[in-house]
Amino acid sequence: MRKVFQGGVRVLLAAAILLSFAPPARARKGKHPADLTQILDQMNEVSKRLKTVSAVLEYTKVTVLVNDKSTDSGLLFFRKGKNPEICLDIQKPEAKTYLIHKNKLESYAPKINQVQEYDLSQKGDLVQEILLLSFGTDPSDLKKAYDVKYLREEDLEGDTNVLLELVPRKSSIASQFSKIQMWISEESWLPTQEKLFQPGGDYTIARYTSVKVNRPLADSVFQLNAPRNATRVHLQ
Repeated sequence: MRKVFQGGVRVLLAAAILLSFAPPARARKGKHPADLTQILDQMNEVSKRLKTVSAVLEYTKVTVLVNDKSTDSGLLFFRKGKNPEICLDIQKPEAKTYLIHKNKLESYAPKINQVQEYDLSQKGDLVQEILLLSFGTDPSDLKKAYDVKYLREEDLEGDTNVLLELVPRKSSIASQFSKIQMWISEESWLPTQEKLFQPGGDYTIARYTSVKVNRPLADSVFQLNAPRNATRVHLQ
C-alpha cells in the first residue's frame, strides 16, 4: 500500500512542477532571463497571476535495471485557491484519476471500481514541498528546499529551452527524487519536458502539450465521480 501511495505522490509531484513554471497569459517571445536570479524572479511573478492550468500529460516511467518502460497519458487540471486542487485524469493505457484537495489524496480505478483515499494531514512536510513547487511563493523559499541550478540552453525537438536542475535539500522529497531536471521553452515559456530521477537510478519523463492558463474550470473537474457502489479503501 505504501508503494501505491508513493506512486500517486510521484505522479502528482511531476504535475506540480508544471504549475510552478506556467507562463503569464502574454508571454513574450525571445525574452529569456540572463541568469538564475531572473528566472526565479519570473517564476514568482507568474505564480501571482496563476489561477488555473490545464494540459495534456504524457508520463513515462523507466526502470533501468530491467530496461522496462511504461507510459501513461491523460489530462492535468489545476485550480488555485485557499485549498489548491490538482486533478490527473489518466486515460491510457488504463483509466485512473488522481485528485489532491482538502489535505487528501484520492485515486479512482474504474477497472476495479475502487477509490483509495490517503490522509495527508500527517504528511505535512511532503505536502508543503509539493505545494512549494506548485505555487511558487517566494523564490528564497524554493532555494531553501532545493539546490537550484541553471545548467544550459538545449534544443528539444527544434525548440530552444532553458535547462534547470533542482536537487532536494530535504529528506521528504529526496526519498522520492534525487534530482529533477526541467526544460522550459524560450519561445513560449511553457515547460516542454521534465526528468525526475529516483534515488535507485530509475527515472520518469513528463511531457506537456496543449497547455492552457487561466481558463475557467468547472467544479466537476475536481471530483472523482465514482459510482456509489465503488469500494472505498482508506490507506495510511
